[in-house]
Amino acid sequence: MSAGNTELRRDTEVIGLVGFAHLFSHFLQLILAPLFPLLKDEFGVGYAALGLMVSVMYTVSGISQTMAGFIVDRYGARRVLLFGMTVFSVAMLLTGLANSYWMLLLAAVLAGVGNSVFHPADFAMLNAKVNPKRLGYAFSIHGIGGNFGWLVAPAFSIGISTLYGWRAATIAAGVIGLLITAFIASRAALADAQAGGGQRDKAQGARRRGLKGDVRALLSVPVLKCFAFFTFYSMALIGLQTFSVSVTSALYGASLTSASAALTGFSFGGIVGIAAGGFVATRSSRHNLVAAAGMLIGAALTLILASGALPVWLLTGCMGLTGFFIFSTAPSRDILVRGATPPGATGKVYGFVYSGLDLGATLSPLLFGWMLDQRMPQWVFGAAASFMLLAVTTVLTLRPERTAAMVAGVVSENASS
Repeated sequence: MSAGNTELRRDTEVIGLVGFAHLFSHFLQLILAPLFPLLKDEFGVGYAALGLMVSVMYTVSGISQTMAGFIVDRYGARRVLLFGMTVFSVAMLLTGLANSYWMLLLAAVLAGVGNSVFHPADFAMLNAKVNPKRLGYAFSIHGIGGNFGWLVAPAFSIGISTLYGWRAATIAAGVIGLLITAFIASRAALADAQAGGGQRDKAQGARRRGLKGDVRALLSVPVLKCFAFFTFYSMALIGLQTFSVSVTSALYGASLTSASAALTGFSFGGIVGIAAGGFVATRSSRHNLVAAAGMLIGAALTLILASGALPVWLLTGCMGLTGFFIFSTAPSRDILVRGATPPGATGKVYGFVYSGLDLGATLSPLLFGWMLDQRMPQWVFGAAASFMLLAVTTVLTLRPERTAAMVAGVVSENASS
Protein backbone atom coordinates (compact mmCIF):
# COMPACT_ATOMS: atom_id res chain seq x y z
CA MET A 1 0.00 0.00 0.00
CA SER A 2 1.41 3.41 -0.95
CA ALA A 3 2.21 6.07 1.64
CA GLY A 4 -0.64 8.21 0.31
CA ASN A 5 -3.16 5.39 0.70
CA THR A 6 -1.87 4.62 4.19
CA GLU A 7 -2.29 8.25 5.19
CA LEU A 8 -5.78 8.39 3.71
CA ARG A 9 -6.80 5.21 5.53
CA ARG A 10 -5.43 6.54 8.82
CA ASP A 11 -7.12 9.91 8.37
CA THR A 12 -10.41 8.22 7.52
CA GLU A 13 -10.34 6.07 10.65
CA VAL A 14 -9.46 8.97 12.93
CA ILE A 15 -12.17 11.17 11.40
CA GLY A 16 -14.71 8.37 11.66
CA LEU A 17 -13.98 7.57 15.31
CA VAL A 18 -13.96 11.20 16.40
CA GLY A 19 -17.19 11.81 14.47
CA PHE A 20 -18.77 8.78 16.18
CA ALA A 21 -17.76 10.12 19.61
CA HIS A 22 -19.33 13.46 18.68
CA LEU A 23 -22.52 11.66 17.62
CA PHE A 24 -22.62 10.07 21.07
CA SER A 25 -22.34 13.42 22.87
CA HIS A 26 -25.13 15.06 20.88
CA PHE A 27 -27.33 12.01 21.24
CA LEU A 28 -27.19 12.31 25.03
CA GLN A 29 -27.62 16.10 24.93
CA LEU A 30 -31.01 15.83 23.26
CA ILE A 31 -32.48 12.76 24.95
CA LEU A 32 -34.46 14.76 27.52
CA ALA A 33 -35.71 17.71 25.43
CA PRO A 34 -38.53 15.80 23.64
CA LEU A 35 -39.60 14.45 27.05
CA PHE A 36 -40.11 17.89 28.65
CA PRO A 37 -43.94 17.67 28.55
CA LEU A 38 -43.71 14.32 30.38
CA LEU A 39 -41.14 15.56 32.91
CA LYS A 40 -43.28 18.64 33.56
CA ASP A 41 -46.17 16.42 34.64
CA GLU A 42 -44.01 13.85 36.43
CA PHE A 43 -42.25 16.33 38.73
CA GLY A 44 -44.92 19.05 38.86
CA VAL A 45 -42.63 21.84 37.59
CA GLY A 46 -42.87 24.49 34.87
CA TYR A 47 -40.85 24.90 31.70
CA ALA A 48 -38.68 27.51 33.41
CA ALA A 49 -37.61 24.89 35.96
CA LEU A 50 -36.77 22.46 33.17
CA GLY A 51 -34.88 25.26 31.45
CA LEU A 52 -32.91 25.75 34.67
CA MET A 53 -31.90 22.09 34.53
CA VAL A 54 -30.51 22.62 31.02
CA SER A 55 -28.78 25.80 32.20
CA VAL A 56 -27.12 23.93 35.06
CA MET A 57 -25.72 21.32 32.71
CA TYR A 58 -24.31 23.87 30.28
CA THR A 59 -23.00 26.13 33.06
CA VAL A 60 -20.94 23.28 34.46
CA SER A 61 -19.89 22.27 30.94
CA GLY A 62 -18.81 25.80 30.06
CA ILE A 63 -16.80 26.26 33.26
CA SER A 64 -15.14 22.87 32.77
CA GLN A 65 -14.49 23.07 29.04
CA THR A 66 -11.52 25.44 29.03
CA MET A 67 -10.00 23.47 31.90
CA ALA A 68 -10.53 20.31 29.85
CA GLY A 69 -8.63 21.98 26.99
CA PHE A 70 -5.61 22.61 29.22
CA ILE A 71 -5.73 18.97 30.39
CA VAL A 72 -5.97 17.75 26.79
CA ASP A 73 -2.88 19.73 25.76
CA ARG A 74 -0.93 18.41 28.74
CA TYR A 75 -2.02 14.78 29.05
CA GLY A 76 -3.47 13.86 25.66
CA ALA A 77 -6.95 13.86 24.17
CA ARG A 78 -7.90 10.16 24.22
CA ARG A 79 -7.99 9.59 27.96
CA VAL A 80 -9.87 12.87 28.53
CA LEU A 81 -12.42 11.91 25.87
CA LEU A 82 -13.04 8.47 27.39
CA PHE A 83 -13.43 9.98 30.86
CA GLY A 84 -16.08 12.42 29.62
CA MET A 85 -17.98 9.75 27.70
CA THR A 86 -18.16 7.57 30.81
CA VAL A 87 -19.31 10.40 33.08
CA PHE A 88 -21.99 11.56 30.61
CA SER A 89 -23.35 8.00 30.33
CA VAL A 90 -23.52 7.60 34.10
CA ALA A 91 -25.33 10.95 34.38
CA MET A 92 -27.99 9.71 31.97
CA LEU A 93 -28.43 6.52 34.02
CA LEU A 94 -28.90 8.60 37.18
CA THR A 95 -31.46 10.80 35.40
CA GLY A 96 -33.57 7.72 34.75
CA LEU A 97 -33.41 6.82 38.45
CA ALA A 98 -34.30 10.32 39.74
CA ASN A 99 -37.27 10.53 42.09
CA SER A 100 -37.25 14.32 42.55
CA TYR A 101 -36.50 17.47 40.60
CA TRP A 102 -33.41 18.05 42.72
CA MET A 103 -31.99 14.70 41.65
CA LEU A 104 -32.45 15.82 38.05
CA LEU A 105 -30.36 18.90 38.84
CA LEU A 106 -27.60 16.78 40.39
CA ALA A 107 -27.54 14.54 37.32
CA ALA A 108 -27.35 17.69 35.17
CA VAL A 109 -24.19 18.75 37.03
CA LEU A 110 -22.57 15.39 36.27
CA ALA A 111 -23.72 15.57 32.65
CA GLY A 112 -22.08 18.99 32.33
CA VAL A 113 -18.74 17.58 33.46
CA GLY A 114 -19.00 14.79 30.88
CA ASN A 115 -20.11 17.11 28.09
CA SER A 116 -17.18 19.49 28.62
CA VAL A 117 -14.48 17.26 27.11
CA PHE A 118 -15.72 16.64 23.58
CA HIS A 119 -14.76 19.75 21.64
CA PRO A 120 -11.24 20.26 23.05
CA ALA A 121 -10.46 16.54 22.76
CA ASP A 122 -12.07 16.06 19.34
CA PHE A 123 -10.46 19.05 17.67
CA ALA A 124 -7.07 18.39 19.26
CA MET A 125 -7.09 14.93 17.66
CA LEU A 126 -8.34 16.12 14.27
CA ASN A 127 -5.88 19.00 14.01
CA ALA A 128 -2.97 16.87 15.22
CA LYS A 129 -3.49 13.79 13.05
CA VAL A 130 -5.48 14.68 9.92
CA ASN A 131 -3.78 16.09 6.83
CA PRO A 132 -4.63 19.84 6.65
CA LYS A 133 -5.98 19.44 3.11
CA ARG A 134 -8.70 17.17 4.52
CA LEU A 135 -9.61 19.31 7.53
CA GLY A 136 -12.65 20.87 5.81
CA TYR A 137 -14.05 17.38 5.30
CA ALA A 138 -12.94 16.32 8.79
CA PHE A 139 -14.78 19.21 10.44
CA SER A 140 -17.79 18.47 8.25
CA ILE A 141 -17.89 14.79 9.29
CA HIS A 142 -17.44 15.84 12.91
CA GLY A 143 -20.45 18.12 12.65
CA ILE A 144 -22.49 15.53 10.75
CA GLY A 145 -21.82 13.03 13.52
CA GLY A 146 -23.16 15.48 16.08
CA ASN A 147 -26.27 16.16 14.03
CA PHE A 148 -26.92 12.47 13.55
CA GLY A 149 -26.91 12.22 17.33
CA TRP A 150 -29.50 14.99 17.48
CA LEU A 151 -31.46 13.32 14.69
CA VAL A 152 -31.63 9.95 16.41
CA ALA A 153 -32.27 11.21 19.95
CA PRO A 154 -35.88 12.49 19.58
CA ALA A 155 -37.03 9.34 17.76
CA PHE A 156 -35.29 7.21 20.38
CA SER A 157 -36.78 9.18 23.30
CA ILE A 158 -40.31 9.28 21.95
CA GLY A 159 -40.23 5.66 20.78
CA ILE A 160 -38.89 4.14 24.00
CA SER A 161 -40.93 6.39 26.29
CA THR A 162 -44.14 5.62 24.41
CA LEU A 163 -43.61 1.91 24.95
CA TYR A 164 -41.90 1.76 28.34
CA GLY A 165 -41.88 5.26 29.88
CA TRP A 166 -39.40 8.13 30.00
CA ARG A 167 -37.21 6.43 32.63
CA ALA A 168 -36.59 3.47 30.36
CA ALA A 169 -35.56 5.86 27.58
CA THR A 170 -32.93 7.65 29.69
CA ILE A 171 -31.55 4.46 31.25
CA ALA A 172 -31.29 2.80 27.83
CA ALA A 173 -29.44 5.87 26.51
CA GLY A 174 -26.94 5.63 29.37
CA VAL A 175 -26.31 1.93 28.73
CA ILE A 176 -25.79 2.57 25.02
CA GLY A 177 -23.37 5.35 25.93
CA LEU A 178 -21.24 2.99 28.03
CA LEU A 179 -21.15 0.47 25.17
CA ILE A 180 -20.02 3.16 22.71
CA THR A 181 -17.34 4.27 25.16
CA ALA A 182 -16.01 0.73 25.36
CA PHE A 183 -15.89 0.53 21.55
CA ILE A 184 -13.99 3.83 21.21
CA ALA A 185 -11.54 2.69 23.91
CA SER A 186 -10.79 -0.49 21.97
CA ARG A 187 -9.57 1.34 18.85
CA ALA A 188 -5.86 2.07 18.51
CA ALA A 189 -6.16 4.93 15.99
CA LEU A 190 -7.09 7.55 18.58
CA ALA A 191 -4.25 6.46 20.85
CA ASP A 192 -1.93 7.08 17.90
CA ALA A 193 -3.49 10.50 17.40
CA GLN A 194 -2.83 11.36 21.02
CA ALA A 195 0.79 10.26 20.93
CA GLY A 196 1.54 11.68 17.49
CA GLY A 197 -0.01 15.10 17.76
CA GLY A 198 -0.45 16.04 21.38
CA GLN A 199 3.21 15.68 22.37
CA ARG A 200 4.54 17.55 19.30
CA ASP A 201 2.14 20.42 19.77
CA LYS A 202 2.85 20.55 23.48
CA ALA A 203 6.60 20.72 22.93
CA GLN A 204 6.26 23.50 20.36
CA GLY A 205 3.87 25.51 22.49
CA ALA A 206 5.88 25.10 25.70
CA ARG A 207 8.90 26.77 24.12
CA ARG A 208 6.84 29.82 23.21
CA ARG A 209 4.38 30.38 26.02
CA GLY A 210 3.89 29.98 29.72
CA LEU A 211 0.53 30.20 31.44
CA LYS A 212 0.50 33.98 31.03
CA GLY A 213 1.07 33.63 27.29
CA ASP A 214 -1.69 31.04 26.99
CA VAL A 215 -4.17 33.32 28.73
CA ARG A 216 -3.20 36.28 26.54
CA ALA A 217 -3.64 34.17 23.42
CA LEU A 218 -7.12 33.17 24.59
CA LEU A 219 -7.98 36.83 25.13
CA SER A 220 -6.80 37.94 21.67
CA VAL A 221 -9.41 39.75 19.58
CA PRO A 222 -9.93 36.94 17.00
CA VAL A 223 -10.41 34.31 19.70
CA LEU A 224 -12.87 36.53 21.60
CA LYS A 225 -14.84 37.15 18.38
CA CYS A 226 -15.04 33.39 17.83
CA PHE A 227 -16.20 32.99 21.43
CA ALA A 228 -18.94 35.59 20.93
CA PHE A 229 -20.08 33.95 17.69
CA PHE A 230 -20.43 30.59 19.43
CA THR A 231 -22.36 32.17 22.31
CA PHE A 232 -24.99 33.81 20.09
CA TYR A 233 -25.12 30.75 17.82
CA SER A 234 -25.84 28.55 20.83
CA MET A 235 -28.55 30.83 22.17
CA ALA A 236 -30.33 30.63 18.83
CA LEU A 237 -29.86 26.88 18.63
CA ILE A 238 -31.39 26.27 22.07
CA GLY A 239 -34.55 28.07 21.00
CA LEU A 240 -34.83 26.10 17.76
CA GLN A 241 -33.83 22.76 19.16
CA THR A 242 -34.35 22.23 22.88
CA PHE A 243 -37.65 24.13 22.95
CA SER A 244 -38.96 23.56 19.42
CA VAL A 245 -41.23 20.65 20.36
CA SER A 246 -42.87 22.75 23.08
CA VAL A 247 -43.01 25.88 20.88
CA THR A 248 -44.55 24.22 17.83
CA SER A 249 -47.05 22.40 20.03
CA ALA A 250 -48.16 25.69 21.62
CA LEU A 251 -47.91 27.99 18.58
CA TYR A 252 -49.29 25.67 15.91
CA GLY A 253 -51.30 23.20 17.98
CA ALA A 254 -49.09 20.42 16.60
CA SER A 255 -49.25 16.98 18.19
CA LEU A 256 -46.21 15.62 20.01
CA THR A 257 -45.52 13.38 17.01
CA SER A 258 -45.75 16.25 14.50
CA ALA A 259 -43.64 18.54 16.65
CA SER A 260 -41.00 15.84 17.07
CA ALA A 261 -41.04 15.29 13.29
CA ALA A 262 -40.29 19.00 12.80
CA LEU A 263 -37.34 18.73 15.18
CA THR A 264 -36.16 15.65 13.29
CA GLY A 265 -36.40 17.66 10.07
CA PHE A 266 -34.27 20.38 11.62
CA SER A 267 -31.58 17.85 12.57
CA PHE A 268 -31.69 16.11 9.19
CA GLY A 269 -31.45 19.44 7.38
CA GLY A 270 -28.47 20.21 9.56
CA ILE A 271 -26.74 17.01 8.48
CA VAL A 272 -27.16 17.87 4.81
CA GLY A 273 -26.10 21.45 5.53
CA ILE A 274 -22.89 20.42 7.25
CA ALA A 275 -22.02 18.09 4.36
CA ALA A 276 -22.57 20.92 1.87
CA GLY A 277 -20.66 23.31 4.14
CA GLY A 278 -17.68 20.96 4.16
CA PHE A 279 -17.39 21.13 0.36
CA VAL A 280 -17.78 24.91 0.40
CA ALA A 281 -15.18 25.32 3.17
CA THR A 282 -12.66 23.20 1.27
CA ARG A 283 -13.02 25.35 -1.83
CA SER A 284 -13.49 28.81 -0.32
CA SER A 285 -11.12 31.26 1.31
CA ARG A 286 -13.87 33.60 2.57
CA HIS A 287 -15.06 31.48 5.44
CA ASN A 288 -16.38 34.51 7.28
CA LEU A 289 -18.80 35.32 4.45
CA VAL A 290 -19.94 31.70 4.22
CA ALA A 291 -20.72 31.67 7.95
CA ALA A 292 -22.48 35.05 7.83
CA ALA A 293 -24.66 34.12 4.82
CA GLY A 294 -25.82 30.87 6.40
CA MET A 295 -26.82 32.62 9.63
CA LEU A 296 -28.66 35.42 7.79
CA ILE A 297 -30.80 32.98 5.80
CA GLY A 298 -31.40 30.90 8.92
CA ALA A 299 -32.61 34.00 10.76
CA ALA A 300 -35.07 34.84 7.97
CA LEU A 301 -36.53 31.33 8.00
CA THR A 302 -36.81 31.39 11.80
CA LEU A 303 -38.87 34.59 11.62
CA ILE A 304 -41.23 32.82 9.23
CA LEU A 305 -41.61 30.04 11.80
CA ALA A 306 -42.23 32.63 14.53
CA SER A 307 -45.11 34.11 12.55
CA GLY A 308 -47.32 31.11 13.30
CA ALA A 309 -48.72 31.43 9.77
CA LEU A 310 -47.38 28.20 8.29
CA PRO A 311 -49.67 25.19 7.89
CA VAL A 312 -48.63 22.34 10.18
CA TRP A 313 -47.68 20.14 7.23
CA LEU A 314 -45.00 22.67 6.21
CA LEU A 315 -43.32 22.80 9.63
CA THR A 316 -40.96 19.90 9.00
CA GLY A 317 -39.83 21.31 5.65
CA CYS A 318 -39.24 24.83 6.99
CA MET A 319 -37.41 23.50 10.04
CA GLY A 320 -35.31 21.35 7.71
CA LEU A 321 -34.30 24.34 5.58
CA THR A 322 -33.51 26.34 8.71
CA GLY A 323 -31.26 23.57 9.98
CA PHE A 324 -29.57 23.31 6.58
CA PHE A 325 -28.48 26.95 6.45
CA ILE A 326 -27.53 27.29 10.12
CA PHE A 327 -25.39 24.16 10.17
CA SER A 328 -23.83 24.79 6.77
CA THR A 329 -21.73 27.39 8.59
CA ALA A 330 -20.04 24.83 10.88
CA PRO A 331 -16.98 23.76 8.79
CA SER A 332 -16.12 27.35 7.84
CA ARG A 333 -16.61 28.42 11.46
CA ASP A 334 -14.20 25.72 12.69
CA ILE A 335 -11.59 26.73 10.12
CA LEU A 336 -11.85 30.31 11.40
CA VAL A 337 -11.16 29.00 14.92
CA ARG A 338 -8.17 27.04 13.63
CA GLY A 339 -6.81 30.25 12.16
CA ALA A 340 -7.00 31.81 15.63
CA THR A 341 -5.07 28.95 17.28
CA PRO A 342 -1.32 29.18 18.03
CA PRO A 343 0.81 25.99 18.01
CA GLY A 344 0.42 23.82 21.09
CA ALA A 345 -2.86 25.44 22.17
CA THR A 346 -5.43 23.52 20.14
CA GLY A 347 -7.18 22.06 23.17
CA LYS A 348 -7.14 25.37 25.04
CA VAL A 349 -8.48 27.52 22.20
CA TYR A 350 -11.16 25.09 21.07
CA GLY A 351 -12.10 24.43 24.70
CA PHE A 352 -12.40 28.16 25.39
CA VAL A 353 -14.19 29.07 22.17
CA TYR A 354 -16.61 26.17 22.39
CA SER A 355 -17.38 27.11 25.98
CA GLY A 356 -19.27 29.93 24.28
CA LEU A 357 -21.75 27.27 23.25
CA ASP A 358 -22.20 26.38 26.90
CA LEU A 359 -22.51 30.02 27.93
CA GLY A 360 -25.26 30.52 25.37
CA ALA A 361 -26.95 27.31 26.45
CA THR A 362 -26.77 28.53 30.05
CA LEU A 363 -28.21 31.99 29.41
CA SER A 364 -31.06 31.18 27.04
CA PRO A 365 -33.09 28.25 28.51
CA LEU A 366 -34.42 30.30 31.43
CA LEU A 367 -35.42 33.07 29.01
CA PHE A 368 -37.13 30.68 26.61
CA GLY A 369 -38.79 28.73 29.44
CA TRP A 370 -40.15 31.99 30.86
CA MET A 371 -41.56 32.94 27.44
CA LEU A 372 -43.37 29.62 27.23
CA ASP A 373 -44.73 29.92 30.77
CA GLN A 374 -46.02 33.40 29.81
CA ARG A 375 -47.75 31.86 26.78
CA MET A 376 -45.55 33.69 24.27
CA PRO A 377 -44.17 30.82 22.16
CA GLN A 378 -43.63 33.01 19.09
CA TRP A 379 -41.12 35.07 21.07
CA VAL A 380 -38.87 32.01 21.42
CA PHE A 381 -38.30 31.77 17.67
CA GLY A 382 -38.19 35.56 17.33
CA ALA A 383 -35.45 35.80 19.94
CA ALA A 384 -33.56 32.94 18.26
CA ALA A 385 -33.54 34.91 14.99
CA SER A 386 -32.20 37.97 16.81
CA PHE A 387 -29.33 35.97 18.28
CA MET A 388 -28.41 34.76 14.79
CA LEU A 389 -28.17 38.34 13.58
CA LEU A 390 -25.86 39.16 16.50
CA ALA A 391 -23.71 36.17 15.53
CA VAL A 392 -23.33 37.59 12.03
CA THR A 393 -21.84 40.82 13.39
CA THR A 394 -19.08 38.90 15.21
CA VAL A 395 -17.97 36.74 12.29
CA LEU A 396 -17.93 39.17 9.36
CA THR A 397 -14.51 40.63 10.22
CA LEU A 398 -12.84 37.25 10.76
CA ARG A 399 -10.63 35.68 8.08
CA PRO A 400 -8.27 32.72 8.60
CA GLU A 401 -5.12 34.46 7.39
CA ARG A 402 -5.91 37.55 9.47
CA THR A 403 -6.67 35.63 12.66
CA ALA A 404 -3.51 33.57 12.25
CA ALA A 405 -1.39 36.69 11.84
CA MET A 406 -2.96 38.45 14.82
CA VAL A 407 -2.53 35.48 17.13
CA ALA A 408 1.03 34.98 15.93
CA GLY A 409 1.67 38.56 17.00
CA VAL A 410 0.35 37.79 20.47
CA VAL A 411 2.59 34.72 20.70
CA SER A 412 5.68 36.63 19.52
CA GLU A 413 5.00 39.40 22.02
CA ASN A 414 4.73 36.87 24.82
CA ALA A 415 7.90 35.10 23.74
CA SER A 416 9.91 38.32 23.81
CA SER A 417 8.50 39.60 27.12
